[in-house]
Amino acid sequence: MPETAPTASEDELRQALESGGHRFTAQRAAVYRVLGSTKTHPTADEIFTAVREEIPDISLATVYKALEAFVSCDVARKLTYGEGPARYDGRTDDHDHVRCTSCGKVRDVDESHVTDWLDSVRSKTEFEVLDYRLELLGRCPDCRH
Repeated sequence: MPETAPTASEDELRQALESGGHRFTAQRAAVYRVLGSTKTHPTADEIFTAVREEIPDISLATVYKALEAFVSCDVARKLTYGEGPARYDGRTDDHDHVRCTSCGKVRDVDESHVTDWLDSVRSKTEFEVLDYRLELLGRCPDCRH
């Protein structure tokens, strides 16, 4: 899986999992390495396939449980926008996404002025924004050709 995403170190992962009431295991570490080695926002099945290269007998259920533990401990995000399977993001900082409506690929968008807009929403509505998700829909270069 190409392109890497900034992720926590193994020690930080261990600490986050244990603080969240989850055990740190070799299987979870392997799942996290795969998630951290890509910016492609893989599905659980794609992560499962990649982790099996390192741990051939890992189960899909173990991968799902690891991913849910990461999400609950805020070391990964679960992207459930649109149709199709959930995708996972090793980046937990604020950033937005573009999603191809043809093939389902999801990519990060780092250039965003949403924070200015959120400040405006807060001041005009006095609404406490706790989180937001912005996903732009379209077609990727591969699907356009």
